[in-house]
Amino acid sequence: MTSTDLPPSLIPTLSGDHYTDPAYFAREQQYLLERMWFCAARTDELDKPGRFRTIQVGRESVLVTRARDGSVRAFLNICRHRGAQLCTQESGEVRRSFQCPYHAWTYGLDGKLVAAPNLTSMPDIDRTAYGLINVHVREWLGHVWVCLADEPPSFEDDVIGAVTDRLGDAEAIDHYGIEQLRVGRRITYDVKANWKLIIENFMECYHCATIHPELTEVLPEFADGLAAQYYVGHGAEFSEEAKGFTIDGSEGLDRIPTVTEDQDRRYYAITVRPQVFINLVPDHVIFHRMYPMAHDRTIVECDWLYLPDVVESGKDVEHSVELFHRVNQQDFDACERTQPGMSSRAYAAGGVLVPSEHHIGAFHTWLQDRLAKEEANT
Repeated sequence: MTSTDLPPSLIPTLSGDHYTDPAYFAREQQYLLERMWFCAARTDELDKPGRFRTIQVGRESVLVTRARDGSVRAFLNICRHRGAQLCTQESGEVRRSFQCPYHAWTYGLDGKLVAAPNLTSMPDIDRTAYGLINVHVREWLGHVWVCLADEPPSFEDDVIGAVTDRLGDAEAIDHYGIEQLRVGRRITYDVKANWKLIIENFMECYHCATIHPELTEVLPEFADGLAAQYYVGHGAEFSEEAKGFTIDGSEGLDRIPTVTEDQDRRYYAITVRPQVFINLVPDHVIFHRMYPMAHDRTIVECDWLYLPDVVESGKDVEHSVELFHRVNQQDFDACERTQPGMSSRAYAAGGVLVPSEHHIGAFHTWLQDRLAKEEANT
């Protein structure tokens, strides 16, 4: 069946090989993940000079750290000597420098080459030119964003613009004070599914009544399967019975004081392409970062962010964490059930999208257009 054979209420999806072909995933790594702004880590994880995190961006390992002047810096995590990976830990702290464990080439927190065996006998080596390869960095919403492109796209258009498109006003998200919030819980999920399946799942609620009974108890409009949460400026309203955004509808935690009355008792979901989901409720923020690792594997790091007093006082956050943790498990199980089907001959030409999922078709169009544009500019 071709797209011209479909009834008007249905539009086609991508074909199955878009989710199973390692060559297609390699294109996405090179022309999408390595050329867009990519959310790497929480800024407060780099709270003093020498703290670092390593993250996977496309085909590259990226080292993010705080320099001695207080700035956040990012580099390709590769020694300039023989290409050994500089830091193999996911996170940690160094005192003054990073040293390659292979031949001990040593780099300052600013990336400059500061020492190496017999370096004094090689006076012709430019220590800056042979320093670590810099990666573009921005800080926003309490997070570090990196871009591997030589000339990064507009952060204002691609990242801040995604929030504006969803909320109708770039300043609306400022009421949640995400920069000042603290991580109350972090859960990392290893999902055996293509990253696009996860995005598509997050973008629609056609499945909500089927697999999210706890969520639809708190957000009853999700039970109708419509994507109302994606109308510009619209937030899904809590049920009258729900006192908070919790697994059993019980009282939540301290409300973020700058949240407006219009935002109270409402849930907002934002997708920032290519790998961030932001969920806003009055007393906390749930922030997902996806790290596509292979055509059939995605690491998802999810932070539950609360007011500093909530975290520092040791208040029980389990009821609020459990609600979206369960949603995550339900969603990722669905994605893992879908991944094998992408290889089936029944899905060779793809599937279909119902009207409440048509915006996923727009995501597919964006994806293909962006890949084509970046390839053409190479």
